[in-house]
Amino acid sequence: MTGKKYRKVLSVGILAIIGVVAISLSGCSSRWDREMKSTVSNWTGGLNRTVTVYDYNGQEIKSWTGKFDVTEDDNEVYFDDENDKRVIIQGGIVINEEN
Repeated sequence: MTGKKYRKVLSVGILAIIGVVAISLSGCSSRWDREMKSTVSNWTGGLNRTVTVYDYNGQEIKSWTGKFDVTEDDNEVYFDDENDKRVIIQGGIVINEEN
C-alpha cells in the first residue's frame, strides 16, 4: 500500500470511529448514565443496594443490604449477597433500591 493510499484508509477509519462515538453519545443522557452505572457496577462487584421483599399485604418479609448486582426476569429476582450466597426470590413484592 502506498503512503497516499494508507493515509486515505487511515483517515476514513478515524472518521468512522468518530462517527460511531458521536452516534452513541447522541442518545438521551439518562440512557448514557444508565450504561455508565451498569459498567461501573460490573467492574466493581455491584452497587450499594437494599433489596426488600414484602408479602401481598405490605408486610416486610426480609431485607438485604450490601454491594451486589440484582438480576430480574418474569419469574424471579436473584443476586449473590456479600457472603457469596445466591438469593433467589420467587413471589412477593420485591423493592430494589440503590443506596
